Amino acid sequence: MSTTTRAQGLASVVASRLAAAPHLFIDGERCEALSGRTQPVIDPGTGTQIATTACAGPADIDAAVAAAARNLDPASEWRQLSPLERGRILSRIGEAIYTHADQFAELEVLDGGKVRGAARAIDVEFAARTFLYYAGWPSKIHGTTVPVSHPGIHVRTEREPVGVAGMITAWNFPLLLCGWKMAPALAAGCPVVFKASEETPLSALWLAELATEAGLPPGVLNVVPGHGAEPGATLVSHPDVRKLSFTGSTVVGRQIARGAADLVKRVTLELGGKSANIIFPDADLDAAVAGSAGGIFWHSGQTCSAPSRLFVHRGIHDEVVDKLLTQAGALTIGHGLDEGVDFGPLVSERQLERVRGYVERAAADGAKVHQAGELPSGGGFFFPPTVIAGVTDDMECVREEIFGPVVVVLPFDDADEVARRANASDYGLAAGVWTGSVATEHTMSRALRAGTVYVNGWGLTDPAAPFGGFAQSGYGRDLGPDSLDGYLETKSVWTFHG
Repeated sequence: MSTTTRAQGLASVVASRLAAAPHLFIDGERCEALSGRTQPVIDPGTGTQIATTACAGPADIDAAVAAAARNLDPASEWRQLSPLERGRILSRIGEAIYTHADQFAELEVLDGGKVRGAARAIDVEFAARTFLYYAGWPSKIHGTTVPVSHPGIHVRTEREPVGVAGMITAWNFPLLLCGWKMAPALAAGCPVVFKASEETPLSALWLAELATEAGLPPGVLNVVPGHGAEPGATLVSHPDVRKLSFTGSTVVGRQIARGAADLVKRVTLELGGKSANIIFPDADLDAAVAGSAGGIFWHSGQTCSAPSRLFVHRGIHDEVVDKLLTQAGALTIGHGLDEGVDFGPLVSERQLERVRGYVERAAADGAKVHQAGELPSGGGFFFPPTVIAGVTDDMECVREEIFGPVVVVLPFDDADEVARRANASDYGLAAGVWTGSVATEHTMSRALRAGTVYVNGWGLTDPAAPFGGFAQSGYGRDLGPDSLDGYLETKSVWTFHG
């Protein structure tokens, strides 16, 4: 399908978003960036510019934080809302995502390189579900009565919003991360400053407008796409931001943690991964290969929890490699708006060169590089599904996060050995076990040091289930009740009676 045909097929609301003047969203309305900076938004499937986004500078971050902070005043409209009404607003935001589901899916394709069907079924669906899940929480946040040992004294606890929540997110899940970050903060009563990636800003900006239409008071949700470290550093060091939530690389996560420490801010970090995925010889081999291939090749491997280290029992190693290549070769590669496509591009030319560099160095180090699939002509940042065998645990491609459609396959001999090798990583975001043995499942799920362990499957999330990592994959949790705790302070109130 040509670029012209694709453009003609876009929904009018998507076309209007692409044509909109570069803007931020602060204090309930679109506004120009005080920085005067802009950046092109590139369609990864064609390599061409489709829109222009405003890029926030320090003064814009200051304005957004000031707008958010006004909503912490006890007399503000936001603080005066009942828990029930706050939940209703969150519910309306979730329903607005559903109403515009097809249009949001198109935006995820156009600035993030998604495949439309997957974007609709996964990114959009789970963003909406997350808002609806947290819509039920405002009326469930309450304190307790504490039976202290002092006579004549009544003690109770109250739970209050921690303050302005600053959020910095990666480019790989623009809309999904809006749900993961915004919904629990708003449920807890925290106003939000959301620094969207300048590479994929379109859905977050539109969602902020829909949230205002759903009844969110001005300034409660501010979206400020930004380029480079400066706007993020301003948000991290701002004295009126009391909570930071970040999804992105471990390198940047360390910088945020150091900066937040100066003002003793609450921090949640969801960082990189090099997730171990283990296939035992008693597994359903076809299901294990299909699930492993789906996990690493979905969104062209640009997921932090992708099962990029595949440990396979030595007796079935070669068979698994062959089956993986068959799965990879069956993928239809192309632009995410085209019919029948199930594998799209990497997000940018920079990311393409990064992934290519890892694979070329692996080949130079003696690894066996296998690639499958036919890349489309006509531009775009496409990289083929890649299986690398003949590697050792100390090689760069095994140790470092590639963030592309690349899986390294390593043989193992027994459970104790593979558990030790799987845990010998800087990361601990996710892990997987494929086995027909209940005993092996229990042993391995206990042994693996990871925030999420999948057994005979891969990659599902749910708003009710916490998600996060061990070690240098971060700390704190998104989703579930655990996420709410990061946005709430507990206050003890002592009342003396005569």
